[in-house]
Amino acid sequence: MFSSSPPSSLPKSVSSPSSCAARTGDRGRGLSGLIEFIDAHRAFAVVGHEKPDGDCVGSSLALASFLRRIGKEVELLSAGPFKRREIAAYATLFRPSLSAQIRPSDQTAVIVVDCSELSRVGAELASQLAPFARAFIDHHETCGDHCAHSFVVKTAPSTTTLVQTLIETMAGSLEAAEARALFLGLATDTGFFRHLDEHSADTFASAARLVRAGANPKDTFLAMNGGRSLASRMLIARVLSRLTPYYGGALMTSYETCEDAVQLGLDVRDSDALYQLIQSIQGVEAIVVVRQESPTHCSVGFRSRGSIDVSVIAARFGGGGHRCAAGLRIEGTVDELLPRFVAAFEAQMRAPAAGAQVRS
Repeated sequence: MFSSSPPSSLPKSVSSPSSCAARTGDRGRGLSGLIEFIDAHRAFAVVGHEKPDGDCVGSSLALASFLRRIGKEVELLSAGPFKRREIAAYATLFRPSLSAQIRPSDQTAVIVVDCSELSRVGAELASQLAPFARAFIDHHETCGDHCAHSFVVKTAPSTTTLVQTLIETMAGSLEAAEARALFLGLATDTGFFRHLDEHSADTFASAARLVRAGANPKDTFLAMNGGRSLASRMLIARVLSRLTPYYGGALMTSYETCEDAVQLGLDVRDSDALYQLIQSIQGVEAIVVVRQESPTHCSVGFRSRGSIDVSVIAARFGGGGHRCAAGLRIEGTVDELLPRFVAAFEAQMRAPAAGAQVRS
């Protein structure tokens, strides 16, 4: 069976619709369907995408805590790895694979958070969870699996916002550990509120309720941004030194090599700080950073100020994400891939191409 006993506390540091529009256009309908799904089952596996971030982990932790509060049995799953500093302390709360004794039944189900495709939870977990009834809670632009009981709202600033709505609707209040987990996710996906605009009053109201329930913005900020190593700053310096402008400087590209990982380590990456520095350059509208993870494969990060929808570009190469932040993993090398990504931006760029060679 699923474990029915939650940890003593969370670490303090913190019939299906036929289109995306049908799934995301009616928040109330999606929420009511998810509530029906929860009421209909006794035990749940809660799982998020592989390579989790704060929104994924925060959503999973808060949802699991709430489900246990209302008498459900829960197993937290994640393929990991928990490389980001702000989520490392939570790794021990997740299992990497489904318990051997768990079997699909009309009483057991899966809730997938922060993605809309079962394949994104990792190959092993996806195979184990495929026979189960499932629902999704997500806010990404790219559409995935269709499911009658999904709560998917593309305009939500984070998946934790949707989990917060679910908990407040069903329970009326949040526990302090849930509030801390939810605030971490909200802070992660909004760049600690940097990405919000004048239409974000509801999001700030949600954040205020989290703080009232026990979230600590100062502690969350320090968990996300403090304690970085010298090697992490050296890696940022290397990537900045490789910046190449295209389309009159509207697009900036850079890359990491396998040698960078050998010399400085993979655990020193601070992508948020890197993207923030590049976006501070005058005239930059979009960013592409390609990381050579192995001799044959790369991971790619896209960022935008908002005028360019990078989720559309990522989707062309098999990835996904949001309008302002997207990514993918792809076969190839930096030299092979960067020109393809630069060309993919051409239709959305008005200025003439101004980029030099990928590498000199």
